[in-house]
Amino acid sequence: MIRTVEDSPAEPDFSKGDGLLPAIAQDAATGDVLMMAYMNAESYAETLDTGRAVYFSRSRGKLWRKGEESGNVQQVESVYLDCDRDTILLRVTQVGDAACHEGYRSCFFRRVTPQGLEVVGERVFDPAEVYKK
Repeated sequence: MIRTVEDSPAEPDFSKGDGLLPAIAQDAATGDVLMMAYMNAESYAETLDTGRAVYFSRSRGKLWRKGEESGNVQQVESVYLDCDRDTILLRVTQVGDAACHEGYRSCFFRRVTPQGLEVVGERVFDPAEVYKK
């Protein structure tokens, strides 16, 4: 059952964060956090329209349709907003083995230890092969 909260718009508040809001991709089946990126109003609208995750690439200054180069797309199962409507959570089905451009299933493949960073993920593809330029 969907409940409507009075005076609460049903979309993210893109007036915050200079129009870019954090978007977390979470595996809908396992709950694993796959990645964090940013969305603007345009990428959010396209995500809702297509059912595939679209982010805004800050480094490229343009929309980033997840998997457009690698084939590792994210099918959006559901969308959540936090209480302030300034963080987006996408529950996704990861199509392809990896969400991370470095070839790991999750971008969070390094654990912080007193000795430094420890790689705890397993690389599932070679980025040099996938992103030939």
